[in-house]
Amino acid sequence: MSWIKNLVKISPTISSVGNLFRNHESCTLSSRFCTALQHQQRQSETVQAAEVVQHRYEGLAPTKEGEKPRLLVLGSGWAGCRLMKGIDTSIYDVVCVSPRNHMVFTPLLASTCVGTLEFRSVAEPISRIQPAISREPGSYYFLANCSRLDSQNHEVHCETVTDGLSTLKPWKFKIAYDKLVLACGAEASTFGINGVLENAIFLREVHHAQEIRRKLLLNLMLSEVPGLGGEEKKRLLHCVVVGGGPTGVEFSGELSDFIMKDVRQRYAHVKDDIRVTLIEARDILSSFDDGLRQYAIKQLNKSGVKLVRGIVKEVKPQRLILDDGTEVPYGLLVWSTGVGPSSFVRSLDLPKDPGGRIGIDEWMRVPSVQDVFAIGDCSGYLESTGKSTLPALAQVAEREGKYLANLLNVMGKAGGGRAFSAKDTELGEPFVYKHLGSMATIGRYKALVDLRESKQGKGISMGGFLSFFIWRSAYLTRVVSWRNRFYVFINWITTFVFGRDTSRL
Repeated sequence: MSWIKNLVKISPTISSVGNLFRNHESCTLSSRFCTALQHQQRQSETVQAAEVVQHRYEGLAPTKEGEKPRLLVLGSGWAGCRLMKGIDTSIYDVVCVSPRNHMVFTPLLASTCVGTLEFRSVAEPISRIQPAISREPGSYYFLANCSRLDSQNHEVHCETVTDGLSTLKPWKFKIAYDKLVLACGAEASTFGINGVLENAIFLREVHHAQEIRRKLLLNLMLSEVPGLGGEEKKRLLHCVVVGGGPTGVEFSGELSDFIMKDVRQRYAHVKDDIRVTLIEARDILSSFDDGLRQYAIKQLNKSGVKLVRGIVKEVKPQRLILDDGTEVPYGLLVWSTGVGPSSFVRSLDLPKDPGGRIGIDEWMRVPSVQDVFAIGDCSGYLESTGKSTLPALAQVAEREGKYLANLLNVMGKAGGGRAFSAKDTELGEPFVYKHLGSMATIGRYKALVDLRESKQGKGISMGGFLSFFIWRSAYLTRVVSWRNRFYVFINWITTFVFGRDTSRL
């Protein structure tokens, strides 16, 4: 009977094993069905997540309570960098959007074209001007251009800069702001003349100076190739500068020094063929004293610079045409005829001054929108203020940047740093510009110094070697960092002792 008892004990086990197999089969089928359902659910969740990603805030969202208000600066020129340097980063998070990550010390830019200074000597990184941009968690620099301003929602739409690389697609993003400062500068004026953009080189950025230097040295080397015709050689070695303002005159002076001191020694075969022509529609250096202008003309003529009065009607690949029909062949054409509003400024739906700049009041505000300011070459006084637009000069932009930094600091300390919170904030004294004078180098260790507030005012007005010493001393002290001051000083000494470097890198 024991085997019956054992059978009774085993039968529950067998039934449980059978149940296990049946349960396993059913679970396997159900798990397959569940897996299919889960897969469909996951796909739908993925689609929903993708839709969420498409509708999420791509960029910097509006600041929250407990966070510092965000100051957004568009541009890295004289005005924008001076503003960022003076802003109190314990009050604001600073965000800068610009197609370049440095400021260009434009008064010395002409010297880099011929090797008197190295290019890095005139470029100051933004992170050195305002260290918080690279250190603070809420402060950033973005290599991008602003494509649209949405002042109602307090945000700007940006697009990254890729330098034309086909492997990189521009990324579009938005930045919400509490305070916005438009310091996007201006662009070179072409006056609608055909062929300028395609054939001329401007002198506003470091890459312009690099292009001029490479083109100049290339023409010098090509002119020594055997079999080259005489007319073609003269064309290659003809450097034409259009625009008789300080930039055009300073570049002409630097170029004449390079020809007289370096080209004659290292390119002896073509030293007598290289020429410099300066074309101006009116008088050169019109903002200077008449006596200083005549002195500059005399010195430029001594340096071999030919002055031509005329208006350019058309620019072709190897020659330009003046209003009287004269054709001027050239190998290098540098265009320096002033600046005008950029395409971005023209696209903004904001009030403009008579010259097309962004209209502002005496406190640098754009009156038609809240929390938006404009400084530098992109801004000008509205006619309702009764003030005339200030000239597009570095000292004007720098002074406006300094003033607005102090104004925003006062507003932030008074609790007006956030969006829509500065209506009742006391702004203080309006901006007042006082001209400190003008300086320009004309080559041959000579310069012009005019320290009068206006052409009719009284003050120091002089030219010569002493003025050249004052010019160099003043700009050496105005260079932003001690690092670049050291670079500039060493470059000047190296050039004086060993001459300019003629390597085409």
